[in-house]
Amino acid sequence: MPFISSANIACGGHAGNDNTMRTTVELALKNGVAIGAHPSYNDPENFGRRDLIGISLRVDDIPSIIFEQIDRLRNICIEFGTTLHHVKPHGALYNRAAKDPELSNLICKTIYQIDPSLFLYGLSDSILKKEAASFPIKFINEVFADRTYQESGLLTPRTDAHALIESDEKAMQQVIQIVKTGSVTALNGKKIFLSADTICVHGDGRKALEFVRLVNTTLKNEKIQIAAPSFVK
Repeated sequence: MPFISSANIACGGHAGNDNTMRTTVELALKNGVAIGAHPSYNDPENFGRRDLIGISLRVDDIPSIIFEQIDRLRNICIEFGTTLHHVKPHGALYNRAAKDPELSNLICKTIYQIDPSLFLYGLSDSILKKEAASFPIKFINEVFADRTYQESGLLTPRTDAHALIESDEKAMQQVIQIVKTGSVTALNGKKIFLSADTICVHGDGRKALEFVRLVNTTLKNEKIQIAAPSFVK
């Protein structure tokens, strides 16, 4: 927590329960970290990383699923006298929303109905960003320290052996390239351009703690301020 500015908290879909949410909210408050809901498919067996639409879910099922999860964390925030700052879809839901207009629209509509002041974290310059603009919801372009990219701008699927970045050096090189040049080098070697407002490190990654420490130190050494998104309303 001392090394990050925003936390995406599992709300019981792919992981998490009321106890873990309360503990994490308390830690976030102690460290001045923005609190975000991390809703997903209800699929703890696969940690929310299997796309269930067309298998056990319809697109129309998604609003009620994410509403329940976001509202659950929002009520815990109220218990602690604080408010929810943002929403970031998790896993397969996140990846599908980056390219599926219908799903993205439903996600944005649900968030807007809950609280139109919430920030929405999503894949940089994706379909989700376009849908958010139509409501409007304040969209935060997210980039990744620990994942590789395809030429399309989408993340490399986790089924690919090269999907994860586990080298400290490669992760920090990618972070600095993105922040300083607004670009990232895709797996095929092509440079793609993207916007960067927030940098994600997956909490379940083998080197997650090491990476957040390194990202924090690296950015500060480059005189880059680290802070959660905040716009004047």
